Amino acid sequence: MALSREQLAQRVAKELKDGYYVNLGIGIPTLVANYIPSGMEVMLQSENGLLGMGEFPTEDTIDPDLINAGKQTVTAVKGASFFSSAESFAMIRGGHVDLTVLGAFEVDVNGSIASWMIPGKLIKGMGGAMDLVAGAENIIVTMMHADKYGNSKLLPVCELPLTGYGCIKRVVTDLAFIEIKDGAFHLLERAPGVSVEEIVSKTAGKLIVPEHVPEMVF
Repeated sequence: MALSREQLAQRVAKELKDGYYVNLGIGIPTLVANYIPSGMEVMLQSENGLLGMGEFPTEDTIDPDLINAGKQTVTAVKGASFFSSAESFAMIRGGHVDLTVLGAFEVDVNGSIASWMIPGKLIKGMGGAMDLVAGAENIIVTMMHADKYGNSKLLPVCELPLTGYGCIKRVVTDLAFIEIKDGAFHLLERAPGVSVEEIVSKTAGKLIVPEHVPEMVF
C-alpha cells in the first residue's frame, strides 16, 4: 500500500542524525518535524529566518504570526533564534545546512530536480529551492512516484523547468526509497505491501533493482 504523507515524513526522519542543521521545504517535508527520534537534537531551519522550528502546530499551539517560508504556521523550540532572510540565505549558501528535504514535481536519473513550475498550469515560484540545491550537500526529495494518471515522475530527463541539475541523491516516494547514482535510480526499500513490479512499472528512468528489496518498517 502506498505511503501516506505522514509515513513519508516518518521515513525521511530516519535519515536525520544527531546535531544536524536541517532545512524543511514546504508541504510534506514540514511534517518531518513531528517525527524526529526521541533523544536526538536537530535544529530545523526555514529560509525566512527561523532556526529552531518545532512540531507542526495543533489548534492549541498555533501562532498566526509564526510562519515558515511557505507561509505555513509553525512552532519554535526553546532556544530558537530569529534573523533576517539575508542571514538565512548566507547560512544556506555557505554550506552550513547538513540536510535539506524538498518536495518535487519530477526528478531524473542525473539527480536533477524540477519543483517550481508547470508551464501553463502552475507557477509555484522558485522560493529558496534554487539556493538550497546549490548550497546543500545532502538533499532528500519527498514526492509521489507517479501522477494521478499513472505517469511516472522519476524520469530519464526532467521535462519541466529545472530547479537544480545533478544535486539529488535520495528520493522517498509513496512507493519506494531510492538512491540516485551512476546515472540510474537504485531501489533500496519498498513501501509495505507494494511490489517491486509496481515500482518498476511506474519508474520511467533507468532503475537498478537488487535481488532482495526490503519493506520499510514503521
